[in-house]
Amino acid sequence: MLHALRMTLILCLLAVTGCTIATAPMLAPPAQQSAAPSSTRADFNAVVSRMRPVANQVCRERSPHLDCNFLVVLDDRPNQPPNAFHTRDENGRPVIAFSLALIDDLRSHDEIALIFGHEAAHHIADHLPRIQQQAMTGALLGGLVAALSGADEATAQRIVNTSATVGARRYSKSFELEADRLGALIAVRGGYDPLRGAQIFRRIPDPGNQFLGTHPPNAERLREIERAVENMAAGRPI
Repeated sequence: MLHALRMTLILCLLAVTGCTIATAPMLAPPAQQSAAPSSTRADFNAVVSRMRPVANQVCRERSPHLDCNFLVVLDDRPNQPPNAFHTRDENGRPVIAFSLALIDDLRSHDEIALIFGHEAAHHIADHLPRIQQQAMTGALLGGLVAALSGADEATAQRIVNTSATVGARRYSKSFELEADRLGALIAVRGGYDPLRGAQIFRRIPDPGNQFLGTHPPNAERLREIERAVENMAAGRPI
């Protein structure tokens, strides 16, 4: 049993590597990309140039232990859906990536700023290591259950993978709302209107309130941004 447990815990550690956020693929910096319409690209570059130093400053104020030198890149892989994501390179530098399809879908500078602020907020709130830790905890618990139940290796691997996924998603919705709040603050400090930016949530598909889903319903995200703006106007902390 102890041997089986040790083997299963090794499987846990291997499984977690597939549950964490991957490092960024090879992406092109905005200045080197020409696939998007020039007007859209010009708008995007203008907003990023204005928002990046603001995000750097908010990061230094709130999380001075982190690398706050944001790198912004375009995900120019073929057939990518509208998407933005954050990750860290091998040195811990934060990376914010936008797909070209998303840039084409954004309708105002405020929307670009809010999405940028949201992804920067994930880094500032240190969400990646927290997700990784939760995935690790879930995998270890799953491995323990598999070992104690005498599951064969294939079944144990499935239990570990499922447990790691559940662990990683346990707080994902609350992390998204936290990033919405802080992203609204970053947008305001950059001189943009997060309420106008939040109109994107009236257009994109609604994930609903799925059990163990990764994102909250769009209406909840709109309310969270509205509350953040109200708190800023009243001088309350975000």
